[in-house]
Amino acid sequence: MIFNLGELFCGPGGLAYGAINADIGLPDFKIVHNWANDYDQDTCNTYIHNICPNTPTSVICGDVRKLDIDSLPPINALAFGFPCNDFSVVGEQKGFDGTFGPLYSYGIKVLKKHKPMWFLAENVGGLKSANDGGAFQKILSDMKKAGYRVYPHLYKFEEYGVPQARHRVIIIGIRKDLPYEYRVPSPAEYRNIDNSCRTAIEVPPIAADAFNNELTRQTATVVERLTYIQPGQNAFTADLPEHLQLKVNGAKISQIYKRLDPTKPAYTVTGSGGGGTHIYHYAEPRALTNRERARLQTFPDTYHFQGPKESVRKQIGMAVPCRGAKIIFEAVLKTFAGVAYDSIPCNLEE
Repeated sequence: MIFNLGELFCGPGGLAYGAINADIGLPDFKIVHNWANDYDQDTCNTYIHNICPNTPTSVICGDVRKLDIDSLPPINALAFGFPCNDFSVVGEQKGFDGTFGPLYSYGIKVLKKHKPMWFLAENVGGLKSANDGGAFQKILSDMKKAGYRVYPHLYKFEEYGVPQARHRVIIIGIRKDLPYEYRVPSPAEYRNIDNSCRTAIEVPPIAADAFNNELTRQTATVVERLTYIQPGQNAFTADLPEHLQLKVNGAKISQIYKRLDPTKPAYTVTGSGGGGTHIYHYAEPRALTNRERARLQTFPDTYHFQGPKESVRKQIGMAVPCRGAKIIFEAVLKTFAGVAYDSIPCNLEE
């Protein structure tokens, strides 16, 4: 069974790369790219370059609110990592009251129009609590009304061998008329994987001429501050001299000038970078390069991000880790192929 995948809010292709590389050892069960949409040109260029270089017109670059859903080619699978800005616990968490909250509804429109056999929807962990939990329940309700059984789960990607503590709500939906029940893949088999950030960044060494590996310029003050911050510490937990301390009132965000602990998975990779929010190397007084950040997101070194450095940083930060996506897509393929696999119960209430 070949699944033709459509994708909204496709980003630079983390989900897509996981999908088209999902392999359960049955050549008749695979996922292939059909079409994708995102509003940012650099992001679309990255997706085209790495996912569908031979069919560039299959990526529609533009605002989803202006997308002609009726004219999209038929699909039998859909993925949509709808924008998370208004659901993130790092932001103001406006939920449905924000600019981005209602955009999930375009995924619902595709479900109603194209009736794919299954879908994958992805968002931040903060989705559970947005609008006092009402946003999450409304989204699930709309998915059910569109004709799907839903399987929501908060995945902790570091439990699946990803070298990064990244927690995301992923909802698998299967059309109600189909006799398949998705089960969340068990993380047990990944427990012995070395998913430390040091191994991810250093093994194998990044080639000198690797794509997207330019160093970020650090001011002398930042370099000096980092020399006082030990691995795993941030600007507020380190013993800094007076002239290097940050004068911050109120909440102190733990990721400000935080250096990685080389023995553990990285903290969450984001698209931000100003004001000390870069991810900082555990051994050198500098921010990570985009290629190092991409490794934490489990993109292969052959994955070439398009656009200027700041754009690439944002693309990497908003992506889904390829390795985590691949594991989930393989579970979907096994579900439809009738292949048994170890599973755990969904940990979110419908």
